[in-house]
Amino acid sequence: MYQVGIITASDKGSSGQREDLSGPAIRDILSGHPEFEVKKMVILPDEPEALKGEMVRMSDEEGLHLILTTGGTGFSKRDITPEATLEVCQRRVPGIPEAMRYYSLQITPRAMLSRAEAGIRNNTLIINMPGSPKAIREVLEYILPSLIHGLDILTGSDSECATPTL
Repeated sequence: MYQVGIITASDKGSSGQREDLSGPAIRDILSGHPEFEVKKMVILPDEPEALKGEMVRMSDEEGLHLILTTGGTGFSKRDITPEATLEVCQRRVPGIPEAMRYYSLQITPRAMLSRAEAGIRNNTLIINMPGSPKAIREVLEYILPSLIHGLDILTGSDSECATPTL
């Protein structure tokens, strides 16, 4: 079972001015997949040091396998989640956000405005998810089958990337 952390980047959510629905949407989707267990959910302001610190804590101290962030991937001056993510990652995984954008572009042309990133820190995969529950439902269900395989490879429980032939 893969242990998951969810980080919501939201100034208003972290100060109690708005109820966060994106983090719970991620948790609800993952609860329908026995491969995942959400171990921690936090709401933080759009502050680079707070976001980086929590990603490092979840990866290095808590040993979580997957960190999903939500929020902070747009064009606002306070949207810095992708930059914070890249600063803590040792290796980029550009195919995941590319796939999410590609899939979302079939639904809305505004998907091209996403600046989401993904990367690996030690044995943890970190992915920036959209900030809306609707977009989260769309893309998370789309990427989950491949994520499971990627986590299997990352953690060493599988070593084959080729699809088996019959």
